Parts: sequence; C-alpha cells; structure tokens
Amino acid sequence: MLQVLIVGAGRGGSALLQMMGKMEQIRIVAVVDRNANAPGIALAQSYGIETGTDYLPYLNRDVNVILEATGDEEAYNEILRKKPKHTVLIPGTFTSLVMRLIDEREELIGKLTYSQREHEIMLNSTHDAIIAVNAVGNVTIFNRAAERLMGIDANAVLGSKAEDTIPNTRLHIVLENGLPELNQEQELSNKTRIITNRVPVIDEAGQVIGAVAIFRDITEVMALAEEVTDLKELKSMLQAIIQSSDEAISVVDAVGNGLLINPAYTRLTGLTQEDVIGKPATVDISEGESMHMQVLRTKKPVRGVPMKLGLQSRDVIVNVAPVMVDGELKGSVGVIHDISEFKTLTEELEKARRIIRKLEAKYTFEEIIGESEPMKLAIEQAQKAARTPATVLLRGESGTGKELFAHAIHNASKRRYNQFIRVNCAAISETLLESELFGYEEGAFTGAKRGGKRGLFEEASGGTIFLDEIGELSIGMQAKLLRVLQEREIVRVGATKAIPIDVRVIAATHVNLESAIQSGRFREDLYYRLNVVPIHIPPLRQRQEDIKPLSLHLLRKYNLEYGRNVTDISGEAMAELLSYHWPGNVRELENVLGRALIHMKIHETVILVSHLPTLEHKSSIAHPSTQQVSHNKDDRPLKDVLDDAERNHINRVLEQCQGNRTEASKCLGISLRNLYYKMEKLGIDQA
Repeated sequence: MLQVLIVGAGRGGSALLQMMGKMEQIRIVAVVDRNANAPGIALAQSYGIETGTDYLPYLNRDVNVILEATGDEEAYNEILRKKPKHTVLIPGTFTSLVMRLIDEREELIGKLTYSQREHEIMLNSTHDAIIAVNAVGNVTIFNRAAERLMGIDANAVLGSKAEDTIPNTRLHIVLENGLPELNQEQELSNKTRIITNRVPVIDEAGQVIGAVAIFRDITEVMALAEEVTDLKELKSMLQAIIQSSDEAISVVDAVGNGLLINPAYTRLTGLTQEDVIGKPATVDISEGESMHMQVLRTKKPVRGVPMKLGLQSRDVIVNVAPVMVDGELKGSVGVIHDISEFKTLTEELEKARRIIRKLEAKYTFEEIIGESEPMKLAIEQAQKAARTPATVLLRGESGTGKELFAHAIHNASKRRYNQFIRVNCAAISETLLESELFGYEEGAFTGAKRGGKRGLFEEASGGTIFLDEIGELSIGMQAKLLRVLQEREIVRVGATKAIPIDVRVIAATHVNLESAIQSGRFREDLYYRLNVVPIHIPPLRQRQEDIKPLSLHLLRKYNLEYGRNVTDISGEAMAELLSYHWPGNVRELENVLGRALIHMKIHETVILVSHLPTLEHKSSIAHPSTQQVSHNKDDRPLKDVLDDAERNHINRVLEQCQGNRTEASKCLGISLRNLYYKMEKLGIDQA
C-alpha cells in the first residue's frame, strides 16, 4: 500500500484528499499546511487523518509519495532537497492538472445528466407514443404515451429485443430493409386502433443505426376532426348571436334543446347551464308558450312577446330569431329584456332627484366651525335634534349662522334625501305669503295659474321646511301656521279640503319672541309649538376663540373665489379681529376678510393690519350729512335727529351692499319688509 504525504491543504490539496481518500491501495499518512486553518486541515481531521504545520517529522515514516499541493516553487525545491531518495515527489503542476480534470469531469457529468433529463422530459411530455430501437433491435426508448396505449411497463421492454417483447411490432423489419412505413393503421393487442409512422434512423455514412415508431390512438384523431367541424359551426352561430343582441341570451339547437346561455341570462332567470344545456326549450318558462319552438317550426322571427321566465317568474319581453348557417336551420337565438329594468331606471331617477334635493341643503355639521363651549353646546343640541322629528327653533342674532344649522340638521336627519325648502318669511309680502306657503286652487284669485299650484309645505312633504325670520310673520299668518303645526295638514287658498302633509319644521328668528309676546306681536300658542327644541346660536363676540379657525376657513373659501393664495393672518391683524365686538357676527367677519383680500397685492399671502378696514370706527362711521346735522342742528327735536341718523346709516349700508336690499337688511339686522318700510318712511330713494 502506498504511503502518501500531502503538503498543502488549500483547494488543490483538499481535492487530492477527497479523490485519494476513497482509494483502497493508498494510505494518506498526513496532511500538512503552514496555515492551521486551511480547509484541507479540517477535512483531513474529519477523515481521521493526521495533520500538522511542518512536513519534516513525516519524512521518516516510510512515505512513498509526497504530493506537493502548495503551488510554491521554493517549497517544492526545499522538499526535493530534504526528502529521502526513495520517496517520489510529485509537483503542484500535477495537482493543478488533476483539479482541472476533476472539474471537467464534474461539468461533463452535469451536462450529460441535464441532457438526459431534458431528453426524458421531452419524450414523456409528448402526447404521441414513441418507441425506438438501436442497430441490433434492442429497445432504447419507450415513453409514457407508449406505456399508456400498449399497457406495457417501460422497464419490461427497455434493453430487450423489440420483436420478442412488443406484440405486432415491425421495427425489426424497418431496421432490416431501411424503408419507412407511413400513416399505417394498426390494431394493437388490446384492441386499440392506432395510426403509426415507422422510420429508419440513418447516420452520416448512410448506415441504418436504428428505427423509430411514432403512433397515436386513431379515435383521438377522429374526435379532433369532429371538434374542428363543430368549432366552425359554433363560431358562425356565436357571430350571429353577438350581432343579434347584447342582452340576456338563450340559444337552442335545431330540435329545441338548450345549446348556450350567457351570464346575463343566468342573472335574469336564476337558471344555470346545468339547468338549461341539453334540456327542452320549455325548461325556463313560467308562463306562456315557447317562442323557440315556434321559430323552429316557422323559421320566422318573433318580437316583443311578453312572458314570465325563471325561478322568480320574472316579467320579460322576448325577441327570438332563427339561426341560419349556409342556408340550413341550426337553431334559434332568444334575446330577453327584463321589464323590471324600467322600475330600476325609475328608482335611479328618483334617487337622483333625492340627491338633487339633498344638494339644496348644502351644509353639514362638519362645516360648522366652532371650538368654544357655547358653540359646542349649540352643535350638540342640533345633532340631538337631528335624530328626532321634533320642531326646532333656532335663535340668535343676525349673521350667527342660523341657516347653516338648519341645513346641517336636515342633512343629519332621516329626511336627508328628501326636499329641503327655505322660506324667508320677511322677504315675501303678506299678500303672497299664504299662497306661497299653502298653495292655491285654480281661480282662487286674479292671475292664479290654471290647475292651481302646490304650496311650499306640499313641496316639502317628506322633507324639511326652514322658516327663516319667523318673528316677522303677521298675527293672521301666525294663526294659519299654528293650525298647520297642530293638525299636520294645509288648506290651499280657495279650497275647502285639507291636504295632509309630513313636514319637519325648522324655524329661525333674531327677534326676542318673549318680548314680542308681551307686546302682542307674537302668539303665545305658536311660540310653544315652535319652541319644542330651542337652540341658541351664540354671537361671535361671545366665542372669540372661534374667530381664528373661522377666519382661516373663510380664507380658503375666498382663495377659491378670488383666485388667491392667502394662507394666514398676522398676529397683529388677528389681535385687531379679536378686539372688535362684531355686531354683524360671522356675516360681518366674511365682509371684513373679503375686503382685506381685495386690498392685498396678488403676491401677498398673509393678511396684515394695513389690509383690514378700520374696525374700531365702524360703528361710528356716519354719512357726511349726519356730521353736518350734528354740528348745525343740535337744537332739533330728538325724533328728527334719530330719523336723520337712521336715514344716513341705511344709505351707507345700501352703498356698501351695492344697492342689494336683501343683503342690506341682513347687515342691518332687520327684515327685508321692515327695510322697505323704513326707506319709504325716511324718503330714501328706492330706484
């Protein structure tokens, strides 16, 4: 046995150790490397072989061969000088050669293994059966399809003589004569009929070195031919169906059996393909005669026939037409239209109307800005009120946001998808108010529309009516409104029959109703009907902590309207806003901020004090004529002085509002009707 010493435990030494460690005629004495952590050291230790960092102690152990695997020429020369004469030293070049040969061997084995596996996969994946023999007639290939068709296991025939193990084979004949046999029909021993091609395998020298047979079940070929024919017919039928309609579709064949339905048909009738395909055309009919059968008899289409179809007896209209292919009747196609779709469209239209009605109430509680305790209390009360059908009375000064609360209450209530109608009781003259609120019959008065007219209470039935400035109603109108609230019915002007209504009433006023009751201007019984859920909306001066968030919210709104990019208010400007008493409340704040934006330059993004109007003098601004009166006519009666002051103030507000009397009345905190009265009384030009 050869005694071998390996010097060098790197990659080469490790490879030599792995290769020679398996040879029985070789004993590896030790593996040596100056690096005790070399990979070959650990490998040798795992084999139970001695290891070390110096080769000299091992030279006297009858070592026959030293394998120098360091690749270091000096190390080789040193070992050559010190080794015994009888010991053979093999240099590192030999090790490199061995490594290369090992690598090439492993690579070749890998390629051959992959190629063989790929070859087997390809052969076993094909649907066709394949049998091959070599030059002496031994079976070399027998794939899975051949196993399946012939009922023979491949292991039983591979390597054997084909003519001995494969019944009725002719591969040995093809091998002998070198002639192909193409498209041959044959019956196997298991009675399976096949179509086969047998061809010789010829090398470059023209010698027959084998033969191959490729075959398949003839019944599959015939089925495939029939399938191609059916596909052509089905394609023509489907084209005709697609051209007929894109509604729910039912197709039957020439004898009236179900052939095809589409998903829309299943959704409409509740019948699946298992319920219809192959079944008589009458299977889906709940009521009526089968139009499919009529069309198959007459070869003429029918249209607009009402029927009841499906599990739910759906009302439908059917159109049925014959399907002709090359002049031959192949069946009929029915297009089914669900009449209930009209109901769906009607519901969608009504839904759209409800959405439009909802849009009339524009605001929600999310849009009410308020962090102060009084405002939080008002919002909380309003949210509770929204969950009930109770009448709500909104009280607060002009400009505090009573209408905003009314919108929010409606949008948070169960009536949100129905009408929200706003009525300004002060903006409509008393002679028209009754007919506007309650409607009128034809001929009730001169100019009445033919057929009469529904009043606002009727229009709001199912929804909410918002009666703004309720404190401005006359005593007579108060009595009529009281009856509506008590009886939940209205009587049109000129009519005698009462009309029931379902309306939620939200009223609002800035008038002190208790004082109005004391002075006889407001009915006490109506007050109690309205004051079911009273909500007091605090003035802006009582919720100063809301001024900043309100201002920033309004800035975002005005940025959109004015095409600006104002993002903030300076500390000095905000201090100015906080020190003002805001007699006009939020409406006045809107006015001040809007004017500030107008005074700003286009590139400015922060409101400064210089942009604000002079708020501290706002309440004392007087018309020039007022100043003249105060200096020259101090001895006039008090009534004349008050009239002049009132006249000048109204003129100033009208100028600020550009003649808009409705806006002016809001700024003045009086009703529009009261404004007209004062203008007439004080001789203010109404042109």
